[in-house]
Amino acid sequence: MSSTPNSRRTEQRRESADQGRPIEQPERAEQERAEQERAEQERGAEAAGRDHGEVERLRARVEELEDLWRRALADLDNLRKRMTRELETQRRAQRAEVTAAWLPVLDDLERALQHAESDPASVIEGVRSVRDRAVATLRDLGYPRREDLGVPFDPARHSAVAVRTDPDVPPGTVVEVHQPGYGDDENQLRPALVSVSAKAG
Repeated sequence: MSSTPNSRRTEQRRESADQGRPIEQPERAEQERAEQERAEQERGAEAAGRDHGEVERLRARVEELEDLWRRALADLDNLRKRMTRELETQRRAQRAEVTAAWLPVLDDLERALQHAESDPASVIEGVRSVRDRAVATLRDLGYPRREDLGVPFDPARHSAVAVRTDPDVPPGTVVEVHQPGYGDDENQLRPALVSVSAKAG
């Protein structure tokens, strides 16, 4: 069966259309892949930009904290130095106060020595005056002299150097004070050296 010119043209157009489809599809797929790659690259660049910004923010925060730490260390060192200076100033003031309290005692001693040259009998009275002034000075400094004779022995206040029997006093009584104690229970300068009575037999 012979074909007409019109039918031949129709078949040619169909063949041409059929031949064009396989060519268009790979191009469209390639374009889609390229667009997808570009989109992924853009998303990656955007994410990288966000990450870079976060890194910079964290780096700035670390530098800020390091600066605060250095300042805190400097402040602490300055505080330590200031406290050391203040403590030393207080110690000097206390030493000066205590030393000044003993100057009248030294004055009494010098007067006693001056009178001793003209009146040797006055030496005893002068020494007694110096002793009384020294005891008063210790009292004013917070260390009063204790009268421990006849009181019960207390290891916190007394240091026993001898034990002897004495039928006239109960056992454990201070019967002799060899060296007086100064200060109270909470602020004791030194304990008294004493002899203590023991039970007879």
